Amino acid sequence: MIRHDTADGIWTVTIDRAEKANSLTHAMLTELAELMEAAQEARAVILTGAGKVFSAGADLEEARAGLATSDVWERLSGAVAALPCLSIAALNGTLAGGAMGMALACDLRLAVPGAKFFYPVMKLGFLPQPSDPARMSALVGPARTKLILMGGQKIPVEEALAFGLVDRIVERETLLETAREIAADSVAADPRIRAAIKRMCG
Repeated sequence: MIRHDTADGIWTVTIDRAEKANSLTHAMLTELAELMEAAQEARAVILTGAGKVFSAGADLEEARAGLATSDVWERLSGAVAALPCLSIAALNGTLAGGAMGMALACDLRLAVPGAKFFYPVMKLGFLPQPSDPARMSALVGPARTKLILMGGQKIPVEEALAFGLVDRIVERETLLETAREIAADSVAADPRIRAAIKRMCG
């Protein structure tokens, strides 16, 4: 349910459970975290999903059994944030719940028309993962973070672009191609320069 392809130094990691809206099980999250931890030599990493939804968040059955509060979410987002290369979330559709964490931890977020963004943890009686509110606030500010986390609002992609939650809206047919084009200069760069510039950007 997780696909991993490597070409020209770019690791493309795909959540492939489209029949379940790419909802995430503990095993899938662990595999994603292990891949991100192993990607230290990658020149760029692209995270995407199969089908028309990036991810609906936690698998509902596993969420009720404790996945919603597992530290595996934080392990994954921490591993993404620690990558020394450029990381791009190529959001092929709606992004919901705990899956927000890995996208927030990426350096860039591209999204297709029609995508929506929401994180209904408060309504479900859970706290967000510890790093998610700060990462979201760094992108969109405290008030808009509260709009999403406390107001429970579903943010359409155009508004997400205006907020700074996503960096570009890209047609579905060219999503991965665009991500690879954006990564091209970084892929070609000296790894030490690439990592240093990433650190300087914060």
